[in-house]
Amino acid sequence: MPELPEVETIRRGLAPRLTGRRILRVDLNRPDLRFAFGDGFAPALTGQKILGVDRRAKYLLIALEGGGVLLSHLGMTGRYSFDPEPKTHDHVVLHLNDGVRLVYSDPRRFGFMELIAPGELTQNRFLAGLGIEPLGNELSGAHLAHKFAGRRTPLKAALLDQRIIAGLGNIYVCEALFRAGLSPRRLSGTVKGARAEKLSQAIREVLQDAIAAGGSTLRDYAAADGKLGYFQHGFDVYDREGQPCKKCKKTIARIVQSGRSSFFCPKCQR
Repeated sequence: MPELPEVETIRRGLAPRLTGRRILRVDLNRPDLRFAFGDGFAPALTGQKILGVDRRAKYLLIALEGGGVLLSHLGMTGRYSFDPEPKTHDHVVLHLNDGVRLVYSDPRRFGFMELIAPGELTQNRFLAGLGIEPLGNELSGAHLAHKFAGRRTPLKAALLDQRIIAGLGNIYVCEALFRAGLSPRRLSGTVKGARAEKLSQAIREVLQDAIAAGGSTLRDYAAADGKLGYFQHGFDVYDREGQPCKKCKKTIARIVQSGRSSFFCPKCQR
């Protein structure tokens, strides 16, 4: 599933191509993705001018001149492209006034779109209750220490809690914990002071590095221009079970926490 760096990379690819364009026609090649579109979906988009493309956590937010917002989640295999040739699994096509076709394809159809009415963005069911943005100014050691205080939840699980930090996923939490020298099994309530500050810096840095690399392409992900991400070539721990740690040469370990794989160095991470 695309994580924050992949979604941000897609946003940066879409924004200059979409901003200021008008949607002339919307083709829905099926009635639903993960959720049904509804009868009013295509008519409500038709004729709208696109004001900008933003991101909240792992959601793309396309702002429309009427005040509404098109929210989009890519699920596991969702992808946007400016593709002139129809292909299998092209489910939504936006025809723009410059002759460009913005195509959303999704073989597994775990992604979804929802049109949010003007003034209802913060109350939306997917956005309400989300925590801070990890690339925003609110992320700090003090913030993490406050949120983790008294918790006996494993640190890995706490970082994946979208109510604390919005948009963090399994790959980048594993990588950030390695950079911070913290075990995914450590109790989150013990992360305070210098540890919390080092973790906040590691989170920000690993996300920035991943965005600079165009994200990570493990299976289906590609940016809107078709380019693949290459951050996966620099993973320190993720998906490196049995390989030597790049720092100490001890073998990278893998455990399962809440149904997800955690990769870490038993020596470097405490």
